[in-house]
Amino acid sequence: MPADSRQSLLDHIATLSFKLGDFTLASGQRSDYYIDCRMTTLHAEGGRLAGLVLYDLICRHIPHALAVGGLTMGADPLVSNIASASAWALADYNEILSLAGTLEFEEDDPGPMPTLVHGFLVRKAEKAHGTGRRVEGFLHPGASVVIVDDVCTTGGSTITAIEATREAGMTVAGVLCLVDREQGGRLNIERALAEIPSDKDIPFRSVFTATDVRKAHIALNR
Repeated sequence: MPADSRQSLLDHIATLSFKLGDFTLASGQRSDYYIDCRMTTLHAEGGRLAGLVLYDLICRHIPHALAVGGLTMGADPLVSNIASASAWALADYNEILSLAGTLEFEEDDPGPMPTLVHGFLVRKAEKAHGTGRRVEGFLHPGASVVIVDDVCTTGGSTITAIEATREAGMTVAGVLCLVDREQGGRLNIERALAEIPSDKDIPFRSVFTATDVRKAHIALNR
């Protein structure tokens, strides 16, 4: 992942999603700033960048994952953009191979073939009609999947998604967060992951911290 993609994503979050002021968070805590990542993840370019950056993290750290999902609605645009990023990566790879064969020249090794990462969403409660499922989209018992969230404060929504995903029979192989507010969520999530029976550690990674976003916001508004 080019460094400029990550920096561009940070600039989008700092510009579109970060506000200074006096706010009451969903957790009930007071804060002098607010981060609404949906303003970035639902922005055409911001969403594309978020998908690319998070897909790159999956490829590098959780390459065996078959799908990505999270609690609606913070995770919704992330899931869609990550899945799309994986599809574009595979399409580009196949196009390179096709062009190399058509033009009959030796191309440098393009590396391993990208794998598709499908998407699923976790409802906050089971729906009372239809299938009654809480997990929508990709649902394969035993499959290794990644849980994503946009902002991690206490970690409650992420842990809810982890529990629902495991109850649906899938294996949580890692957790990714776009912005960690550094207010205890990481520790809560890591404790929840440590309780999952596994033969290896289940990673939790955040792309940015609230400190990163605040610094970028201040620098861009000087």
